[in-house]
Amino acid sequence: MFKLSEIKELIKLVDQTSVHELEIENEGTRLLIRKPGKTEVVNVQAAPVTHTYSPAPLAAPAAQPAAGAVTQAPAADAAPPSPAADNLHQIVSPMVGTFYSAPSPDAPSFVKVGDRVNEKSVVCILEAMKLMNELEAEVRGEIVEILVSNGQLVEYGQPLFLVKPE
Repeated sequence: MFKLSEIKELIKLVDQTSVHELEIENEGTRLLIRKPGKTEVVNVQAAPVTHTYSPAPLAAPAAQPAAGAVTQAPAADAAPPSPAADNLHQIVSPMVGTFYSAPSPDAPSFVKVGDRVNEKSVVCILEAMKLMNELEAEVRGEIVEILVSNGQLVEYGQPLFLVKPE
């Protein structure tokens, strides 16, 4: 059986390379990772459970899983509010990685709703390929909403924060 951390790391590696499909079989367990096209999603399969990973930019619905399969869909893939309607600025992820709201598990979050930020304020850390990358706000204003949770895998271009610019 594959560990969730191993599956996440393999997804990241496939996403950052020109490989379109990776299939691994180990002790009777089969893992298939396929890059999404314009109308498909990546299916991570570990017999007999199917985990469906849907990147944020895709709007197409996932294909129905095989009979008897259990589908686990990410809870935070709801469409973010439109920033144009409320004149809000989106801080988006510049890479695929894991979102961390604080510099360490026991430290306070970099920002919380209601905090004021400036262009150089660090708002989070994105971990990619074992490298910790600090993300700066690049805008002056007030944090209105945090759109992702700590430890969540985020996609390139995925909105992370909504900021009311000053």
